[in-house]
Amino acid sequence: MTANELRQTYIDFFKSKEHKSIPGASLIPENDSTVLFTTAGMHPLVPFLAGEKHPAGKRLVNCQKCIRTGDIDEVGDESHLTFFEMLGNWSLGDYFKKEAIQWSYEFLTEILSIPVEKLSFSVFEGDDDAPKDEEAAKIWKSLGISDENIFYFPKKENWWGPAGQTGPCGPDTEMFYDTGSEKCGERCNPSCSCGKYLEIWNDVFMQYNKNEDGTYSPLSQQNVDTGMGLDRVLTILQKKETVFETDLFSKAMALLTELAPNTLNNIKSRRIIADHLRTATFLLAEGIVPGRVDQPYILRRVIRRAVRHGRELGIRDNFIDKLGEIFIEENGEYYKELGKNKDHILDGLKKEEMVFRQTIKKGEKKLKKLFGKLKKEERTEITGEESFELYATYGFPPELTQELAEEKGYTVNHTDYEAAFEEHQALSRKGAEQKFSGGLADHTEMTTALHTATHLLHEALRKVLGAHVAQKGSNITPERLRFDFSHPEKVTRDKLDEIEALINEQIQANLKVSMVEMSVDEAKKEGAIGLFGDKYGDRVKVYTIGNFSKEICGGPHVDSLKSLGTFKIKKETSSSAGIRRIKAVLK
Repeated sequence: MTANELRQTYIDFFKSKEHKSIPGASLIPENDSTVLFTTAGMHPLVPFLAGEKHPAGKRLVNCQKCIRTGDIDEVGDESHLTFFEMLGNWSLGDYFKKEAIQWSYEFLTEILSIPVEKLSFSVFEGDDDAPKDEEAAKIWKSLGISDENIFYFPKKENWWGPAGQTGPCGPDTEMFYDTGSEKCGERCNPSCSCGKYLEIWNDVFMQYNKNEDGTYSPLSQQNVDTGMGLDRVLTILQKKETVFETDLFSKAMALLTELAPNTLNNIKSRRIIADHLRTATFLLAEGIVPGRVDQPYILRRVIRRAVRHGRELGIRDNFIDKLGEIFIEENGEYYKELGKNKDHILDGLKKEEMVFRQTIKKGEKKLKKLFGKLKKEERTEITGEESFELYATYGFPPELTQELAEEKGYTVNHTDYEAAFEEHQALSRKGAEQKFSGGLADHTEMTTALHTATHLLHEALRKVLGAHVAQKGSNITPERLRFDFSHPEKVTRDKLDEIEALINEQIQANLKVSMVEMSVDEAKKEGAIGLFGDKYGDRVKVYTIGNFSKEICGGPHVDSLKSLGTFKIKKETSSSAGIRRIKAVLK
């Protein structure tokens, strides 16, 4: 079974169970400041899991592209990936544990023909917040699963959520595939990280709401949120040792073998290159360009890390666009945005590789001067601070510092370098913790008001600057909104004042906010603003603000504008080439 066949088989199965197939969301979360990327299939659905009505109904299924960067340094082993795909099905206040578990079992054993003796299952063991999930265990037993193949684990292993500090959450049941390797010890079980047990599916039962005081109360709407890792399941179905041997990566790995035939033993570098360039290809398809902060920084990091590992393989010529072309070809049938943005993707890869190679040349010059200093001072060791400065100031990778230092007979103080790097990471994490608060699950009065204000801003920009303006990103915290839009030049202060005044005029008029569900074609005919294409399903929510704005959106919004107060633009800057960014507040 190929990747395309697995995606379609999963979606068709749940469509037969009365689920509606919905498009996967962008890799860049809409109006969510808690994370840089869409990290799971449920991520774009948080408002609907929290009670918002979904236009497609109460049973949903899709395949969601995701990026997680927490384990980026682990990429290169058999299982870790930066970009991956998550197959998921959801019940929004409809069916619950019985149906979810039964269908999971049916799909694994009957549709995919995975032998039941290769499967193990885990459920929540219970604690002071919630009881032991005997219900889930009983359902598994009713399907013929023996007691020795059902494991009870604590919250760390078998509990999901909430997405933020508060919100929907609950116990889950997880499904594991026995890879056939030896147990790591007598106590080896699915909670082990030894590699024997591979988690392939997770059914989350959202039964509770976590309150501000840390207590849990039952939800009025119980949801099911599931996630099956396409990459992992494909590895099993194609009887491969790792995902890098499946059809998702086989052509890319073959090209790397062709480019560096004498380094076949360096499998880790090959995997890192393949993973990172697949990630870069999908990010570039979203319109992201390499930069210094947020998503652009991650894009730059994965591209440069791939180039550096290309050097490890002895590849000195530009090569990463060739890998990008393979990933476009391999995934373009399902992800149409790859083909549509092919020129932008390949151009972005070529440019960043060229820039990084220039960075390496500059770093080598700085390192040459450092060698002269070491010789003059009769030192044989490069300090951790010196190595870190080359990295932090010039972007020169520490591995290259070590490689070139050893060629000249010098060593690098890795302990001090790691200490400097850890301090740098700690500061970055601290900043990120302050930055990423709020999010889709944060439906406070202020975030709802700011969300509504983005509609006013979008329309005001179009009226003042022109119909070419289109939303390119939105990020809302309880303190402010951030709105990215297409525009070729800086917006003058006079124009900003005009936009601000137009928005406040609508607020003072206390326009009503209404919502109607309709088809995408109807929304187009109505003149609603929206990124028409693969983003939306058959039916959408269209929010209208008086006779001023009409836009497709998931919500939430205020009922009328009187609660918004006064709209104030705080800053207008460049986000990337051809994209401007406005930060604004409500007072």
